[in-house]
Amino acid sequence: MTWRRAQDADLSEIDAFLFRHIQTSMFPLANLREHGLSGADPRALNVWVLGDGPRAVFSITNEGMVLPQCADCSDEQLNNAIELIRGRPLFGMAAEATQARRIMRIAGWEDRPATLNSDEPGFSLELNNLQIPSLTGAELVPLAVADRSVTEGWRRSYLIEAMDFASARAQKQAVKDIEAYIARGSHRVLLIDGEPVGMTGFNARLPDVVQIGGVYTPPELRGRGYARSAVALHLVEARDKRVSRAVLFAASEAAARAYISIGFQPAGHYSLILFKNPEDVA
Repeated sequence: MTWRRAQDADLSEIDAFLFRHIQTSMFPLANLREHGLSGADPRALNVWVLGDGPRAVFSITNEGMVLPQCADCSDEQLNNAIELIRGRPLFGMAAEATQARRIMRIAGWEDRPATLNSDEPGFSLELNNLQIPSLTGAELVPLAVADRSVTEGWRRSYLIEAMDFASARAQKQAVKDIEAYIARGSHRVLLIDGEPVGMTGFNARLPDVVQIGGVYTPPELRGRGYARSAVALHLVEARDKRVSRAVLFAASEAAARAYISIGFQPAGHYSLILFKNPEDVA
C-alpha cells in the first residue's frame, strides 16, 4: 500500500475520515475547508492519502506545518510519508501525541531546535453542558473594537511566554496574528467594566465544532476567573450559531483547571512542535 497525492475528487472522503478523528484533526479539517488543496495561501494543504477510505492522511501546509492523521500506519509507511516532504520548509507539527512522537523519531527531528515542543492534555465539551461563570461587569467584544496596541502586546507576550519566541520574532508575528484574527473575526476581548482584561479565540472553526486557542490574560490579572469567563462567553456566542462541540489543548495545569471548571472533559493528548528555524527544510 503506497501513498498517493490527494485530488479534489478525494476531498469528501478525506473530510469524513478526519471528522471521525475530530479531537486531533481540527487544523487539517479547517485548513482544507477554507483553503483547499495546494492553494496559494500559506495554510493551504498538500495532502497524501493511504489506501481506500482513506486509511490515513498525511499533510503539510505551504508554510511547513505537518498535520498528520496516521494512527494505523507502520513505521515504514510513516517513513515513506516523511520522504514525500523532504526538501520543504519545516515550520513544525501539530498532531495526536503518540503519532507526533513516532514521526519525530522516524524523521530524525528529535534534536532539531524548537521554540515549543510539548505534549498537552486535550479536552472536549458538548456545548449543552457548558457552565457559565458569573462575573460582574463582564462583556465580550470583537478584537477589532479593542486597542490594537494592547492586543498586539498581549499576543507578543503570549508568543514569548508560551512558545519561547525571541522578542523581535514575537513582535513581528504578533502584528501578523492580530491582523489575521481581526480579518477572520475569530478572536474576542473580555472587558470588565469597560477595561480590557483578556483575550480568547478560535484557532480552527467548522460549522458545528470549534477549537479554542490563543487564550491570554496578563500576569497581573490572573487568578480572577477572566480566562474561563472569556472562553465561556465566546462559546455561548458559538452555541447560538448552532455549534455543538468545542475542543482544546491546555498549556498548563492552571489552564486545565479553568477549562474543567466550565465543563470540559479530558480527551487524549496533543503535541505541538514549532521549530526554531522554520526556513530549514524537512
